[in-house]
Amino acid sequence: MIRITFCLTKRDEMSLDEFQDYWLNKHAPLVKSVAEDLRIKRYTQLHTREWAENDGARASRAGSLEAAPAIYDGVAELWWESLEDLRAAVATEEGRQAGILLLQDEAKFIDFSRSPLWYGEEHQII
Repeated sequence: MIRITFCLTKRDEMSLDEFQDYWLNKHAPLVKSVAEDLRIKRYTQLHTREWAENDGARASRAGSLEAAPAIYDGVAELWWESLEDLRAAVATEEGRQAGILLLQDEAKFIDFSRSPLWYGEEHQII
């Protein structure tokens, strides 16, 4: 499986709750509506929570909480059966239009300058 991992940082004018609500209740249905055009096999959202365990885990790896890198507001992951499937999807007019639609919507709630993404090949271990 091919996967894109998108570490999300919210736009500054949004609260964490507003960001996560929009992402789950507005953007997710949009992704579902174009999943077939883009040949997406799976889509998940990981919503960051403000739990004490996050601070402890971050501090344990960086030496202190102050030295820890900034935390993302969420992580989106999408899967395709193969790289060929992904390439075929974006080669169609429907796929290109679906990609544009998602990008335009993402600009409403994601700070792209602080939200890295990358494609990779998944190896399930457990």
